[in-house]
Amino acid sequence: MQLFKETRIILQSSMSSLASGSPEEIERSWSACVLYCVSKLSTGEKAKTDGGITLRQILRAFELKIVDFFKEMPQFCIKVGFILTGLYGSDWEKRLELQEMQADIVHLCSLGRYYKRAYEELFLSNDGKPADNSSEPNAQQASEHYRFGWLLFLSLRIQTNSRAKNLLTSTTELVSVLAVLIIHIPVRLRNFSIQDSSCFAKKSDKGVKLIASLCERYLTSEDELRKALEKTNTLIMDILKKKPCSDATELQQGNLSFIDPEGLTFFKKFLEEDSLKSSLQTLEKEYENALNTKGELDERMFANDEDSLLGSGSLSGGAIKLPGTKRKYDVMTSPTKSTTSRAPMSPPRFCPSPTGNSFCNSKIAPSTPVSTAMTTAKWLRCTISPLPSRPSGELLRFFSACDKDVTDDITCRAAIILGAIFTGSSFGERMCTSVRNTNGMDAIWTEQRKMEALKLYYRVLESMCRAESQILSGSNLTSLLSNERFHRCMIACSAELVLATHKTVTMMFPAVLEKTGITAFDLSKVIESFVRHEDTLPRELKRHLNSLEERLLESLAWEKGSSMYNSLIVARPALSAEINRLSLLAEPMPSLDAIVVHHDISLGGLPPLPFQKQERLQDKDEVRSPKRACTERRNVLVDISFRSPVKDTIKSKSLPPLQSAFASPTRPNPAAAGETCAETGIGVFLSKIAKLAAIRIKGLCEKMNLSQQTVERVYSLVQQIINHQTALFFNRHIDQIILCSIYGVAKISKLALTFKEIIFSYRKQPHCKPQVFRSVYVHWPSRSRSGKIGADHLDIITFYNEVFIPTVKPLLVDLGPCTSPNKNSEEKSASDAPFPESPRLARFPTLPDMSPKKVSATRNVYVSPLRTSKMDTLLSPSSKSYYACVGESTQAFQSPSKDLKAINTRLNSGKKVNGKLNFDVDVFDDLVVARSLSNQNGSSAAPVAVLGTKTPVKCEQTDS
Repeated sequence: MQLFKETRIILQSSMSSLASGSPEEIERSWSACVLYCVSKLSTGEKAKTDGGITLRQILRAFELKIVDFFKEMPQFCIKVGFILTGLYGSDWEKRLELQEMQADIVHLCSLGRYYKRAYEELFLSNDGKPADNSSEPNAQQASEHYRFGWLLFLSLRIQTNSRAKNLLTSTTELVSVLAVLIIHIPVRLRNFSIQDSSCFAKKSDKGVKLIASLCERYLTSEDELRKALEKTNTLIMDILKKKPCSDATELQQGNLSFIDPEGLTFFKKFLEEDSLKSSLQTLEKEYENALNTKGELDERMFANDEDSLLGSGSLSGGAIKLPGTKRKYDVMTSPTKSTTSRAPMSPPRFCPSPTGNSFCNSKIAPSTPVSTAMTTAKWLRCTISPLPSRPSGELLRFFSACDKDVTDDITCRAAIILGAIFTGSSFGERMCTSVRNTNGMDAIWTEQRKMEALKLYYRVLESMCRAESQILSGSNLTSLLSNERFHRCMIACSAELVLATHKTVTMMFPAVLEKTGITAFDLSKVIESFVRHEDTLPRELKRHLNSLEERLLESLAWEKGSSMYNSLIVARPALSAEINRLSLLAEPMPSLDAIVVHHDISLGGLPPLPFQKQERLQDKDEVRSPKRACTERRNVLVDISFRSPVKDTIKSKSLPPLQSAFASPTRPNPAAAGETCAETGIGVFLSKIAKLAAIRIKGLCEKMNLSQQTVERVYSLVQQIINHQTALFFNRHIDQIILCSIYGVAKISKLALTFKEIIFSYRKQPHCKPQVFRSVYVHWPSRSRSGKIGADHLDIITFYNEVFIPTVKPLLVDLGPCTSPNKNSEEKSASDAPFPESPRLARFPTLPDMSPKKVSATRNVYVSPLRTSKMDTLLSPSSKSYYACVGESTQAFQSPSKDLKAINTRLNSGKKVNGKLNFDVDVFDDLVVARSLSNQNGSSAAPVAVLGTKTPVKCEQTDS
């Protein structure tokens, strides 16, 4: 094959950095990636109809797990991306649909566990497997019912094949299957009793209102569940050829006893033994036919615990685990502000059962990806959906108070941008099959999501306008409300929250940036304000926005085409040559007219766009003309140095209005005398980078048991790189700089620490990404020591030797083995410093006790330190004997083992307290440090002394 031949050289040269394992295993993984690309990119639409090679067949042929395949595919695409572009065109990545398939697999894993848990609560079960003891027919039959329910769900997914696949719709369909099982599985196989169970809380004079009770239990929308149940009944009638029972007498007996039949369709003897077998065979045959024509994976394995293909690793960047491992949340919060929800999203509570059965015995449901999504969706359904789809009266007054009434501009813009995001093409074409009513259902779904995003946008915009008017002591917000980029960021943020709530398979971040024409750096300006001005935002959505901000800071804002470079080239003209050499500047923001044409958006009765031409020219003049700005302000900007994170936060305790964040980079900032808006914006951005680096440095160094002095020196080096060698971050990941800095400091400090040990510890971090140390971007200049020219990707060790050391050598020398960031400044004169104009280095920030703090990358384990506010309560005379604090015994001269025994004895013999631990309340995350930095550690340390040392060069083997 041509692709394999052309990539063979890359495989041989990159063998050590591609994967862990033997050369045979690495080559097998590489061959699987090649074959998948060929099968997906060469056949195109033909594969869908002729049954081309599927991922399922590739994985079995090369003996690979799904997890391993999706871990190696991103690295493969980075290495051979230019070859794929030459062979298959520039859109090869979109056609591969890797991200969509990975998200769909993660959702199916969650749904499989969700279904298994729900089934075992409702019915007798044997884990979906035949009973070992054939003398127990109930267990065998329950296993068949379990298989039937999952097959019915998969058939429903196929029949309602939608472009806009999402976790919420799938969960609602799964709950409709549970409703069918409840009224059709024989009563003897139930794990509950309808008349005695208080779990079915919704009742009428005719009995339990099943649909309403299931909606309350599983947090689904009653209207959506009724629609899903109708589709499920239609499928049963069409495929299984069953006829609904219309006899009112039969409906009041048997399975429907004590159940209100309104809204339910009953099929007589539908899941009795003989009928069940024939129905299973029919569904199996239907699914096999669908699998042979258009199925990439056999989705039956997600409910059958078939781990031969699934594996047991992370498939979603550390956020969700596949079967065999526990799920862990992405709990990173904003580097600039910690947030706690006023209404924490606790899992739904279930009622105690008088009969003690498992269906109602649990007081609190385990929090899962599905239950979390359903809880968040309830907020969207109950808080946002009832709002009007037009600006409120107060918001209209802000619009009209501008120099020119901007109401028409804002409403028209919102319609266009949301129309571009929520359009049929946004959700891909691979789901388009000849299924009736699919396009109509998709149109309804996208319109509903668009309205939710619009209402959320107006709600938060009103809150922001109210806050800005208080800061400015006036209602005229022309500069903010007429700013095109600001509104697009707000709309993008609103749409992203709606899409994240529904957990769509196709429109995942950062797709919303491309649709709106903004960049990651633009969006980072509104995330904190968005969270601060929406008090009801659920905790999970705050976490989502915070994790997005972390992604923006660590890599996305540094990518080519980021608008950050358009501001940086104004604030730091010395970097203009490197920025232009790498062609990093962002393109002009596309006009609304262009978006309308590109996405074929119908404006309907919306007003024309009188502002569009003016806005486009203004944006182009202000953002894309850094050279003119640099000439005009060279006396101010030449060799400017950025402040330390501490000084930055001290100065920005009262944040400037949003106007300055979105103003022209060359415009003076009224809130910061002598600074342009570009300088202020870049200063805030780099201070966030420093804070994020501080958190990650401390976490990684603690894993390796490095001293506090080493931690401070690593932080000082990274901070110096941020201030004086900013170009080292261009097109790279912040972790790549941190890893190299740790090793450089270890070598200069003569520590016995290898790169292998650093990478081993980094692998255990929650934010670890293998491509960080496997593939580092390099763009060789025309005259490079290696003799190479152009873009390239190196492993972390080669990057350290070839790029990092030559760049930061003066900074490493400055961190001599006997110096410390805490040393008195009088020991060193200013003339000795390599950067006389640079600010003094700040000490490593004092991090607060975070509760709970994640201490494992593979397990959902947290450690929570004792808070000072609770110390007095715990150590009061009445309760002191019940507790033992670290370092303090309950009795004098008593061993720890006796302490624990005494505590257990007291607790077991005393009065029992009915309560539970709720870890969902006031959970502070790792990046909560950002907020505390503005209140702690206000002093700066003296500059370090300079001692000549030998430049460290890495010579050991690459660790993969």
